[in-house]
Amino acid sequence: MQPGNRIRLKIRTLFCGVVGLACILAFVQSVRAHAILLEATPAKNAIVSGSSLSVELRFNCRIDGKRSRLSLVLPNQALRPLVIQTQTSPDRLSARDKGFEPGSYRLRWQVLATDGHITRGEIPFVIK
Repeated sequence: MQPGNRIRLKIRTLFCGVVGLACILAFVQSVRAHAILLEATPAKNAIVSGSSLSVELRFNCRIDGKRSRLSLVLPNQALRPLVIQTQTSPDRLSARDKGFEPGSYRLRWQVLATDGHITRGEIPFVIK
């Protein structure tokens, strides 16, 4: 192989390595950016007793509580917003409410991570 071709091959290999590394770093950054629910009360498919409800959610990153939302889908499919309490920890959201009838509910959450990414989810549970 001629010296000029070897240099071009090394430059091409180096370029491909740099582009590959940039793609990997961009993927890692985007995965890390989204809020992931780590713990929830009530848990998925839990059975809750009584007419009052305590909601506690913990995420893998800081959450902007003022721009996040919690609501319940009631058994009749109506939507009932929950008031988010003052955050005791930057990765947690909580709410309390009362006056619930027995039935199947879904907790809907929408959180804004401090990096600007919005994540949503639902947690089905039953009140008996």
